[in-house]
Amino acid sequence: MSELQLWLLGLVATALPALLCWLASLPLRDVSIVDRAWSLLFVSAALCYAWFGHATAARMVLTLVPLLLWALRLALHITVRNWGHGEDRRYQQIRRNHEPGFAFKSLYMVFGLQALLAWIISLPLLAALVDQRPPGWQVIPGLALWLAGFLIETIADEQLRRFRADPANPGAVMERGLWRYSRHPNYFGECCLWWGFYLLALAAGAWWAIVSPLLMTVLLLRVSGVTLLEQDIGERRPAYRDYVARTSAFVLRPPRMAP
Repeated sequence: MSELQLWLLGLVATALPALLCWLASLPLRDVSIVDRAWSLLFVSAALCYAWFGHATAARMVLTLVPLLLWALRLALHITVRNWGHGEDRRYQQIRRNHEPGFAFKSLYMVFGLQALLAWIISLPLLAALVDQRPPGWQVIPGLALWLAGFLIETIADEQLRRFRADPANPGAVMERGLWRYSRHPNYFGECCLWWGFYLLALAAGAWWAIVSPLLMTVLLLRVSGVTLLEQDIGERRPAYRDYVARTSAFVLRPPRMAP
């Protein structure tokens, strides 16, 4: 089986769990459950690549172990965070904008789109898993960048969880820990770990997989990440405007001094 054929098979591997997730969303009237399944779509694709691409044991350890750690942690985090809160307000707005018939439309507007994006972004996983050569020192930068991104994302999520759980912070702006250096350190960590996966693919000679981290970076910055979350947050929380003025939107860096 060629790499192209294997990649196309990966589309089936992301589409099937997305379809099951859509079916589950119908009685719940909650399409935001797709966020809980998002990272697991990559696991489905990667397992497909490993099985049908006859990945070596070393390649599976180097690629699947980091992927599973990221995917399971993120899925658990989002599930616990959203449990009992119903459909996310962003999806509620999408639902209102596309009624009547949103239940069916969400199949391709939400779940199909997520499956397609996960399939494209999974390119580095394909490249890293099908390489039959023994891994060399070239994989070290990729693993190091992945680990840095994973730790940043995990720490940032936990810091925000504790902040929100504190009854003394209703409506307050989180600007402690990593959030002092970036308004979205969790997204920055996510971006770093996908560039780490790309470096693993690059070590296998797959420079063309760069479309994956580029797409993920655009999504995090301009589509479903920073831009979407900050559309109206300044109106809902006026103190956030001051936070924006002194704090980097994405990359971790020291806060700017007040004028």
